[in-house]
Amino acid sequence: MTQRTLVVSVLALFAALAPVFAADISGKWTSEFDSPIGRQSYIYEFKVDGTTLTGTATQSQRGTTEIKEGKVTGDDISFVELVKVEDNELRIEHKGKVSGDEIRLKRKVGDIAEYDIVAKRSK
Repeated sequence: MTQRTLVVSVLALFAALAPVFAADISGKWTSEFDSPIGRQSYIYEFKVDGTTLTGTATQSQRGTTEIKEGKVTGDDISFVELVKVEDNELRIEHKGKVSGDEIRLKRKVGDIAEYDIVAKRSK
């Protein structure tokens, strides 16, 4: 194997594995958005270990919930909030993409509503 062939092989391997490595989104992110129940403000505190995402989601009026089922693969992110609403558990799913200091998410609130939000890294 020539040196050039070896370099090309190594670069191809890194290119193939790049989507597997999780984006570094650890830290605080904020989001404000309009929803069917009005304007909402969120603070997300993310922790990433490999491709596992954990942390909290704090909504200004409802308080803090633990992030569940969190994953980060490349620039793809997904997680779930489970919130109590009148003694019922409501599943809020988030799926989206990380792009620098911004995360664009599709937010699905049970079978009630679905809309897009943007979270920005706090500095």
